[in-house]
Amino acid sequence: MSFFTDLAHQYIDGNWRSGNGSWDIIDFNPYNGEKLAAITVATRYEIDEAYRAAERAQRAWAAESPFTRRDIIERALKVTEEYEDDIVDAIIEEVGGTRLKAALEVHLAKEFLREAVQLALRPEGRIVPSPTPGRENRLVRLPVGVVGVVGPFNFPLLITLKSVAPALALGNGVVVKPNQNTPVVGGGLVARIFEAAGLPKGLLNVVVTDIAEIGDALLEHPVPKVISFCGSDRVGRHVAAVTASHFKRSVLQLGGNSALVVLDDADVDYAVDAAVFSRFVNQGQVCMAANRILIDRSVEVEFTEKFLARVRALRTGDPRDPGVQIGPVINASQAEAVGAAVDLALAEGATALVQGRTVGNLVEPTVLTGLPVDSPVLRQEIFGPVALLIPFEDEEQAVRLANDTLYGLGGAVHTADVERGVRFARRVETGMFHVNDSTVQDDPSVAFGGERNSGLGRLNGDSAVDAFTTQKWISVQHGRAGFPL
Repeated sequence: MSFFTDLAHQYIDGNWRSGNGSWDIIDFNPYNGEKLAAITVATRYEIDEAYRAAERAQRAWAAESPFTRRDIIERALKVTEEYEDDIVDAIIEEVGGTRLKAALEVHLAKEFLREAVQLALRPEGRIVPSPTPGRENRLVRLPVGVVGVVGPFNFPLLITLKSVAPALALGNGVVVKPNQNTPVVGGGLVARIFEAAGLPKGLLNVVVTDIAEIGDALLEHPVPKVISFCGSDRVGRHVAAVTASHFKRSVLQLGGNSALVVLDDADVDYAVDAAVFSRFVNQGQVCMAANRILIDRSVEVEFTEKFLARVRALRTGDPRDPGVQIGPVINASQAEAVGAAVDLALAEGATALVQGRTVGNLVEPTVLTGLPVDSPVLRQEIFGPVALLIPFEDEEQAVRLANDTLYGLGGAVHTADVERGVRFARRVETGMFHVNDSTVQDDPSVAFGGERNSGLGRLNGDSAVDAFTTQKWISVQHGRAGFPL
């Protein structure tokens, strides 16, 4: 596939075409600034066309055997496997992910496609007892109809597929709006995979556009019944308000401010390994990243020395180089935001144990400690390679610090006592928490999602069935019922 030539288009009702807007979204390589593609934006007209196409195609798709839908998802998996090397290269070019990150994203994408194969057969009906003589209550699961998917830039292929593949497997049509920074990997590539797999035309559509052009048309349109959004909590709040006002369901996968907690009995070397991965994978542009690393005073010196040694050894540079662990952040705006958070922390009195430089979109790792307890930097999501080291005196304080944020996505705790770790995990107000592992985890069969500002709803496994189907009660009266009037 020649991704940036062939796939930099709108994909509507089975046709690759240009948008009708008056301006272009320019797709840049975030490392070297190379122009990868220019895509004329979709307008409200194309949004309507995409949703109407999905609506028409979905009726026949929902009536298909789930085994037929399963076969399409299996073929999508085979297509992904066939072009795996090309997809890895595309992620490096468009996302700025290192080769390690790109390979990890494709690996997980394949795992989620495998799970979607099973989801096609997962929905089951139930017979529920009734107090009314002769009544049979049937509960059936049906597709919601059409799903709108708004993807992010950090793991555009994986996170888009996390909604698209289950939604299709369960009998829905889909319209995808990829992030403007990753229109090919998060949009055109997804469409091509399913097109090559033989998905009927119209079921999956991709519209590359911006709210400056379409406003809230993607959310307000009458066709979609569910909007699956992954992005910032600021935008997620708006998505939730608009969808609720139109009586739509929303699934929101938002930001985080996860804590990785190192208790006094932890394996320090292992905890350091987990912390380095949790904070710096994909340049820290991960919602589950360990923004805050909480360390028991008894192991603070040992952990800090070993952690700093590992951080100083990380190489920042060209993501195509297999020896590079830190590539570019997605754009100049993101690089400036990371720098601003570091500057604010230093101005408040923090100490930089490692202070990296910023050259273009390359942001070297920074490690800060000594932030004031009321610092806003401790409570925000830093979407970049900045680690905050925070000592604590005892387990009670560690729980309080872990919960001292408006977010509630994930986290991790390291301890020699697994059940102590589980007890700790239950007290932290997050949707996910991991014992003796990294904070960055995504299992295709386990509910994924957050509390508080980290989102609404869950994805993966049975949670995807809940997200993209609806329950319907059908009662059958055997014999004649009696009526009071």
